[in-house]
Amino acid sequence: MNIALPAEGTDLSPYLPDEHGLFFIYHFKADGSRTNDPAEAHWSWRSYQITDMRARQEIGAEEALPAPVRDAFLSPSHGCQIDFEDDFLYGDLPDLRHDFAEARGLTHFRFAFNDRMLVGARKQPLESVDKIRKLVESGTRKFRTPAELIEAVMGQSLDGMAAELDKMGDTLDGIEDRIVCDAWHNERQALVDARRQLVLIHRQMATLTNLFRHLDHSHRNELPDPINDMATRLSHRAHTLHHDGEQLQARTRLLQDELMAKLTEQSNQLLYILSVMTAVLLPMTIISGLFGMNVGGLPLVDTPHGFWVVTAISVVIAGIVYKIVRRLGRV
Repeated sequence: MNIALPAEGTDLSPYLPDEHGLFFIYHFKADGSRTNDPAEAHWSWRSYQITDMRARQEIGAEEALPAPVRDAFLSPSHGCQIDFEDDFLYGDLPDLRHDFAEARGLTHFRFAFNDRMLVGARKQPLESVDKIRKLVESGTRKFRTPAELIEAVMGQSLDGMAAELDKMGDTLDGIEDRIVCDAWHNERQALVDARRQLVLIHRQMATLTNLFRHLDHSHRNELPDPINDMATRLSHRAHTLHHDGEQLQARTRLLQDELMAKLTEQSNQLLYILSVMTAVLLPMTIISGLFGMNVGGLPLVDTPHGFWVVTAISVVIAGIVYKIVRRLGRV
């Protein structure tokens, strides 16, 4: 590499990039254990802040990376991709933002690796990458190859998305219970939010499934067996989550249909009440209109009890109309 990288040490922060735009660099022996001596390293893992111009210069000057890999790292695209070029598997895959990030949700991490090096880059703190980094720091887990580490990162990412789907399932259970118990009046926004989150996760799972299928179809004869096996396992997990997401989306559609049916039923009941009130008050309105005309010859004008007679007649007619309307409503 043209620009000298710092040796692995405590001056590197996993959350703040250094003067090279580098978050951390780890070296691994052939048995997967971590070493601080680059001379003993069988392979290394570097992580960059992709929005840092210093990191982009570092990656652009990395001669070990093929030109298509460097272009993929430095491209402004935010979509998912995965490809194989000159013994390097590289791509841009989804992950969950870390809990302390500004907004919880999905973002992407970029990577490229062969059997000697793994280069990663991201914009925001990523949950899966940070979990694997902590495992490396503590020595809890060994990674003999970059493929094992990428599979672990993707496994953590899929686990996180599976946990999000489980949360969405619990949320839908609560919404369904309240709809069944007729306590659904405040559930419309909750259902909309749940469906929006499901759409995002399901879309990523569908994309991952298609990406691994494309990788298998396009490079089946080129991929080394360990990478091919890794892609098969990850593809199976992504397909399973894709299926789970489809089931949850079907539940949200059914709940929305049931909620709309509840709203329609409520509207029909209100319209029925208004119709009954209109029919009951119509005779009284006609009678009051007739007796309100300032013309001669109005009956009961000179009768002391004329008001009560007209009121009684109006009430009787309204009662008769109400019974007729109720009977027609039950037919």
